[in-house]
Amino acid sequence: MQDELIKKATQYIASTYNRFPVVITKGEGCWLWDLNGRRYLDFLAGIAVCNLGHAHKNIIEDLTVQAGKLFHVSNLFYTEQQIKAAELLTRHSFGDRVFFCNSGAEANEGAIKLARRYSWKKYGEGRHNIIVMENSFHGRTIATLSATGQSKFKEGFAPLVDGFIYVPFNSISAIEKNMNEKTCAVMLEPIQGEGGVYVAKKEYIKALRDITQKRDVLLIFDEIQTGIGRTGKLFAYQHYDIEPDIMTLAKALGNGFPVGAIVAREEVMNAFEPGTHASTFGGNPLAASTVVATFNTMIDEGVVNNSEEMGRYLKKGLLSLKKRFSFIKEIRGMGLMVGVELTIEGDKILKDFFNEGIIINCTNGNILRLLPPLIIKREEIDLFLDVANRIFEKYEKPQEMEKRI
Repeated sequence: MQDELIKKATQYIASTYNRFPVVITKGEGCWLWDLNGRRYLDFLAGIAVCNLGHAHKNIIEDLTVQAGKLFHVSNLFYTEQQIKAAELLTRHSFGDRVFFCNSGAEANEGAIKLARRYSWKKYGEGRHNIIVMENSFHGRTIATLSATGQSKFKEGFAPLVDGFIYVPFNSISAIEKNMNEKTCAVMLEPIQGEGGVYVAKKEYIKALRDITQKRDVLLIFDEIQTGIGRTGKLFAYQHYDIEPDIMTLAKALGNGFPVGAIVAREEVMNAFEPGTHASTFGGNPLAASTVVATFNTMIDEGVVNNSEEMGRYLKKGLLSLKKRFSFIKEIRGMGLMVGVELTIEGDKILKDFFNEGIIINCTNGNILRLLPPLIIKREEIDLFLDVANRIFEKYEKPQEMEKRI
């Protein structure tokens, strides 16, 4: 049955993904099941989406109740759940106002528009360039693809949108060199997820905030992947003792239900006036109910603290493996967003993990990206580490293993 369905999928669905050869039918906590009943430990969480795990009772309950009341009305009306969701986001962040949309790319697209419109209203034409980072990833729309600092995603999609200036990540000198009277914003991920889990340095972010404030240039944090507890704090910017002007969210915001958001200071968000920006489904009652349930669960059940604690535990175990295996180059990340950089190809190892019943991700060809649900327990991390040890032994040269024992 599973093979038949996969054959149909290849016939009817666009081939834009390299998919695992299984049909997933059920999830619970940190585990997934395929159509044949095989169980998998999910160390990917839908790519940093299901931070509360799969089929969390609070999400199911709130979504079910809301579905029985109201699916959708246009944003020409207020809805109770959207108001509650916006209040929670502003109460727990630097922001004053929220714009809801449907995805990370849409949130980043809106942030680009917001930054340019804010600058246009304040300074007039010509101040529209946005400094972005090499190796970044901001989405698949034409504008967010243009903002992305990786050429491999752009091949075949020219012409792209002008107005983006690319600079090396973690380089203040590059920011200073490229910031001028045409600059309206600097946009970056505090941790470059798709780029290989590269973390922004604290001194870099502090200096960047100082420069942008002095120049009245907006600072945009793309927290699509790092937000909602992933790094051991509710938002990654909180690690740096600064506040951005705009923050974009999606992925884990609705724990799997499609929803995105732009969070901004009031002065900045006021650049959006009626008719300047919109989203038909943005923040509709179903989506907003999942935001409310996700946030309340994160706070009430101490999920962010668990992310920090289990992140330390996972990293400690990985560092022990690094001492054993010569091809592990570096372990980096924050909380439960961890990258394991290898000196060998990662795709084969990815398949080995899958064959052992563990789902992980590989980016840039040699970086294992680990993004388990934030509710993960020590015994599940121990299971992952035991499997990793067994798999890595296959790739270590005997003479290297002898040196490290």
